[in-house]
Amino acid sequence: MEKKENDLAPQMAAKVHGGLGGTFYAWCDSEIPMLLEANIGAAKLALNKFGFALPSFSDSSKLAYVLQGSGVAGIVLPEQQEKVIPIKKGDAIALPFGVVTWWYNKEDTELVMLFLGDTSKSHKAGRFTDFFLTGSNGIFTGFSTEFVCRAWDVGEKIANSLVGSQTGLEIIQLNGSTQMPEPINEHRKGMVFNCEEAPKDVDVKNGGRVVVLNDKNLPLVGQVGFGADLVKLDGSAMCSPGFSCDSALQVTYIVRGSGRVQVVGIDGRRMLEANVKAGQLFIVPRFFVVSKIADPMGMEWFSIITTPNPTFTHLAGKTSAWKALSPAVLQAAFNVSAEIENQFRSKRTSDAIFFPPK
Repeated sequence: MEKKENDLAPQMAAKVHGGLGGTFYAWCDSEIPMLLEANIGAAKLALNKFGFALPSFSDSSKLAYVLQGSGVAGIVLPEQQEKVIPIKKGDAIALPFGVVTWWYNKEDTELVMLFLGDTSKSHKAGRFTDFFLTGSNGIFTGFSTEFVCRAWDVGEKIANSLVGSQTGLEIIQLNGSTQMPEPINEHRKGMVFNCEEAPKDVDVKNGGRVVVLNDKNLPLVGQVGFGADLVKLDGSAMCSPGFSCDSALQVTYIVRGSGRVQVVGIDGRRMLEANVKAGQLFIVPRFFVVSKIADPMGMEWFSIITTPNPTFTHLAGKTSAWKALSPAVLQAAFNVSAEIENQFRSKRTSDAIFFPPK
């Protein structure tokens, strides 16, 4: 299907529902058609102090990323015990199919989390459907009292109390005196990868830094089916034009700052030219080439790539494909003299991926 520039335009998330405990936001395929085409879901959860996102499971595998604040995650993998994990800004958490999760914030600072995931097996392509275990729309509100009693081996009075007492919807606010489980740091091992604290895969002075998330530093990424990266671009610096060379899509969320982005697609057509800012999300189709330039205050983004071990080809810088081609091939390809080709080759011999401002 031929893509139009509006199909790739960056968009903010829309509020789906919320209350005293917090708010759930989502990006809609009507605003970003590529979500539907790419089978990608994107959402945000913001929890206020004592906000509690009720236990649920999803029809999609996801990657969660903590954008702001700190809190507690409860995660139950199939046939395993609950892991109560402390989470903080920069944490990435892989959530495969079948995982039951809950989220809690006991701090004054709002806890904000980004969810990106695969909806190829979901009930609605391009959207997450979450199934809550409790609450006014909880799973067991749909079962008859007889079935609930038999399933839990309790009497009718207790069954009705368990099913009907929680009248909140998906996100609630607990009383400050509620004693929630204390998180255990050891539970982070193998479950969480902090992109802020990890060694940089690329670090260019006055240019930018990148940390790549893959199944080597977070094995559960292999079950989820995609990797990710956190990129910080310094003020007025440029990120090299490049593309995913393993047929992967890039779903990019602007975490901080602002800048400009251009995407070029089939037949050399510029498919997107836009100013982007914190809170916006956009998708780069397979093999399309993308480049970004930060505004003077810099720009930071978090992307998922729809493969567990993403690989990129860059078209500028010392690691670019141009540097691997012979001079004669470049002269013929560009239809230029040896002198111009030599001047071209002599540039960008030390900068990799990120280019500081001159």
